[in-house]
Amino acid sequence: MRNYIKAARLRTLPLSVSGIIVGASIGFTELLKNSAIENLQMTTSNSNLLQSSIFWLAILTTIGFQVLSNFANDYGDGIKGTDDNRKGETRMVSSGAISPNQMKRAIVVTSIISILTAILLIYEAFGEESFGYSMLFLFLGLASIVAAIKYTVGEFSYGYSGFGDLFVFLFFG
Repeated sequence: MRNYIKAARLRTLPLSVSGIIVGASIGFTELLKNSAIENLQMTTSNSNLLQSSIFWLAILTTIGFQVLSNFANDYGDGIKGTDDNRKGETRMVSSGAISPNQMKRAIVVTSIISILTAILLIYEAFGEESFGYSMLFLFLGLASIVAAIKYTVGEFSYGYSGFGDLFVFLFFG
């Protein structure tokens, strides 16, 4: 388990959740400002900004996507030999601490957990009424999983090309 925790690269998680925290803070501030200015009572539409379940599901989904990305990066670089002469922090697949097959399983499990939390988040945020938005965000979640894996895994992994920075910006901000 210790090796999987190392492969998850926990030091990357604060940056990944910072966007969720900032967004939730802005939403909460705007809700308070609008309520104070217009003396509004909480309605179903604006109370969604205060639902802690949406916040925590967003945090869990983001952490899942980040850990998935870190696992996929460790796996991809490990099987390609990119990390063989790496200076600094040891990567788990290239060092042999986790086998490529074990890391593949970890990627699959993390993908499943991430998509399940994403589906729960989408349902909690949009409900049954906003099918179009739900499908859009489900597509974006699946695209995020594919992007995380394809960064270093596969024949046409974009992390080693000029598109790496662009896709990191698009999917991770």
